Amino acid sequence: MTKLKLGDLAESKPVRLTIELPASVHSDLEAYGRVLAGDGAQPVPPARLIAPMLERFMATDRGFAKARRQAPKSS
Repeated sequence: MTKLKLGDLAESKPVRLTIELPASVHSDLEAYGRVLAGDGAQPVPPARLIAPMLERFMATDRGFAKARRQAPKSS
């Protein structure tokens, strides 16, 4: 199987958002869902990929982590 940055998709309590994506991004998400599912399996829908991808992106963004550490704590 192809080595992807996104691993297993964990279940958590969802928060509903409505977003607009460029058609090319939606198409790429559909392709990613097919690759992630593997041969012959049901593709992962784009909506299930967005949150884990954003989570992974933010977890690996050093600038964001630094800014978050330096931000004043709210009570």
